Amino acid sequence: MVNRKYWLNLIDKLWEKTSIIWLYGVRRAGKTFICKSIKDIDYYDCELPSVRRILEDSESFLENTNGKLIAIDEIHRLKNASEFLKIAADYFPKTKIIATGSSILTANKKFKDSLTGRKKDILLTPINYSDFFDFKIDKITTRLIKGGLPPYILNPNPTERDYYEWIENYWAKDIQELFGVGNRTAFLKFTELLIFRSGGIFEASSYAPECEVSRQTIFSYLNILDTTLIANTIRPFSSRRSNEIIRAPKVYFFDTGFIRYFKGISQLKEEDLGFLWEHFVLNELISILQHRKIYYWRDKRGHEVDFIIRNHNGKNIAIECKWKEEQFSANNFTIFSKYYPDFENLVITSDTKKEYYKKISNVKIKFINAMEIANYLNKK
Repeated sequence: MVNRKYWLNLIDKLWEKTSIIWLYGVRRAGKTFICKSIKDIDYYDCELPSVRRILEDSESFLENTNGKLIAIDEIHRLKNASEFLKIAADYFPKTKIIATGSSILTANKKFKDSLTGRKKDILLTPINYSDFFDFKIDKITTRLIKGGLPPYILNPNPTERDYYEWIENYWAKDIQELFGVGNRTAFLKFTELLIFRSGGIFEASSYAPECEVSRQTIFSYLNILDTTLIANTIRPFSSRRSNEIIRAPKVYFFDTGFIRYFKGISQLKEEDLGFLWEHFVLNELISILQHRKIYYWRDKRGHEVDFIIRNHNGKNIAIECKWKEEQFSANNFTIFSKYYPDFENLVITSDTKKEYYKKISNVKIKFINAMEIANYLNKK
């Protein structure tokens, strides 16, 4: 069993502040694995009818387990999931509970409102840089090629069929069961097109004809992918200047392994590495920040900054992702800094040995590698 120390440490820190942790993420991201690897944990899988019957009488169950460490997997299978956790938080605070379930619950207003102030959330992303040591990943290209889902990283040779089966399971267990989408062909066609166009500007009108559905349906499909964490919708940052893009989002598929397989990339070229690196950096940012409030900036002349982070530890941050330092041009930062001089300008590359600053065209720019992202973001 792989002990993912980054996440186990995060769980320990949050249990010092609350008795309830909500662990959510995409299918096969490792939620069950992490729950079972917690020392002295009592594990309950709500996929099993017998377990659901045990948990139905929440008060009796919590009385019998008072003071223990409890993992409740797939808690959305319970009829009274929010009520169960509310009772646990209010009346059994000595019992530490980590619950996992569908990301839909995270977006559910009733679920959020009933547990406001009673729980802490952990968004379990695909494997981040802190996981590399635990999974014995010695090359960043391995992570880019296979993606960040543990079963595929641990598999010496994951096949195209493995990734297609994941999509099929996602359709059957998440989409049909929880959303009731009827048009399987259109939805999966949209998902495949989104993978091919990942990282680009999203225009619903370009998807509708190929999927043979309306623009409104395309937007509903995107909302489903975003809610289930399969897509990351990155909206434009602007102060509504006339020369800035203010509406069109960019959409990133959640995992580099799927992108590589669906695009048929067999040998990674330089442009592939840069493209996949940008996706990896986004995953790293989400993993560390524990939220997806990340933006991009673009003006109508085509100048663009990959990612924008607002008000984090008192900092505003503009980020450019480059596979190699030599590929970086300061032109975009130069233009951006004229409008937003209060931002820190950050370049994240795969080959920066140690963080350093450089002044280009009177713009101060910091260069770091993936290993240093967490330290940079966590520094106050």
